Amino acid sequence: MSESKQFKGWTIPGHAVPETSGKLGPAEGETLDFLSGHYQIFQLKAGHRFSTDDVLVAWYATENSPQANRILDLGSGIGSVALMVAWRRPRTPLVTVEAQSVSYSLAQKSWQLNGLSSQVDLRLGDFRSPEVFRPEDAASFDLITGSPPYFPLDSGILGDHPQKVACRFEVRGDISDYCVTAARLLAPGGGFACVFPVDPPHQLERVRKAVEATSLRIVRWRPIELRFGERPLLGVFWLMHQRDLPASLEEYEEPPLRIRDADGRVSLEYRLIKLRMGFPPH
Repeated sequence: MSESKQFKGWTIPGHAVPETSGKLGPAEGETLDFLSGHYQIFQLKAGHRFSTDDVLVAWYATENSPQANRILDLGSGIGSVALMVAWRRPRTPLVTVEAQSVSYSLAQKSWQLNGLSSQVDLRLGDFRSPEVFRPEDAASFDLITGSPPYFPLDSGILGDHPQKVACRFEVRGDISDYCVTAARLLAPGGGFACVFPVDPPHQLERVRKAVEATSLRIVRWRPIELRFGERPLLGVFWLMHQRDLPASLEEYEEPPLRIRDADGRVSLEYRLIKLRMGFPPH
């Protein structure tokens, strides 16, 4: 057995990443950063980078889906959510769909670097397009994840990098498109995990309307309080088909998850969540 690697007294969990023959490294304008356990991810220095939102949706998805035979990540970006899910569900086949070629290329490098190319089917395209999916994909995914863009194009300053714009603003569809696609592709008994703003209140209403327009139901959701005393800004949601649930089952709103305490320190609960996702507990 190989010796376990440590980082500041913490034993890094999971299997080690194999040595790659190509010795992949970051190109100019890129960084290579640690993600879950030994996994690493390529990101643009000035572009979209993985965030707390990604950690939350990957955690919530895998907590609510202990087993899955096939997984799909919609609008996968640079692959952060899918990679974290893969870390918790080793050897489970994944499909990712991403429309931005720059993000798709970064994800390709990350999956190759981590020795996971055989586990994932990366697809370049808009998931709203019928050409992206195959007939055998219908109702075949036990777990679907998604981090929809949060804002309409006319709702704020777009930013200085096109990759960031498409991740934050609804350039290619919105929460409704994610729900419609998930409803079509979920296997019987499967679930869809997503993250979306819940404040201001009309954002939560957008989630509810998007779900109600499909055959899905919100089974449970958890508000995310970014700092002690603040109103929850985000929510993570777990959706399933109505056909898979008893009519008597009511939606469960869980107690808020706080990211930072009043003193600015990361809360103990979120540190433990990150520990479960393969991050240092510091």
